[in-house]
Amino acid sequence: MTLQAHPYLIFGGNCEEAMRAYQSVIGGELEIMRFSQMPGDEPVPDAVREQVMHACLSAGDVRLMASDNGGQPFDPPGGTHISLHVDDPEEAERVFAGLSEGGSVTMPIGQTFWARRFGMAKDRFGVAWMVNCE
Repeated sequence: MTLQAHPYLIFGGNCEEAMRAYQSVIGGELEIMRFSQMPGDEPVPDAVREQVMHACLSAGDVRLMASDNGGQPFDPPGGTHISLHVDDPEEAERVFAGLSEGGSVTMPIGQTFWARRFGMAKDRFGVAWMVNCE
C-alpha cells in the first residue's frame, strides 16, 4: 500500500496570489480551477465566480493544494506547519527567504544540532513553514 499526505490550504479570497507566490519560490507547475468552471447547473454567486475552487502546485515530491473558501466563513490556518526538506544549504536559505518575505520569522534559518539549516516562519498569507536541510 502506498500512502501519501499532501497539505490542503484554505484561503479567504487570496488563494491564487498565495499559490503564485509559492510557485515563484518553490518552482513547479501550478494548476488552477475556478468556481466558474464547475460543471452543471449549480448557480455560482458572482462574488466567488473567479475565486479558486482548487489549485495544485506540483514540484518534485511536493504537492501543495489549496482553495478559496467559496464565500464560506474563513478561519486562518493555525497549529500546523508545512515542512519543506531541501538538499542544499544555499537553496534552503533561498527558499526560507522567499517564504518569509513579508511575513514573520519564528526561528531564523541557521545551523542546528540536527540540520545544516533549519528555520521557521509564517508567510504573509498566515501559513507557517519549516525549512529543513539535514
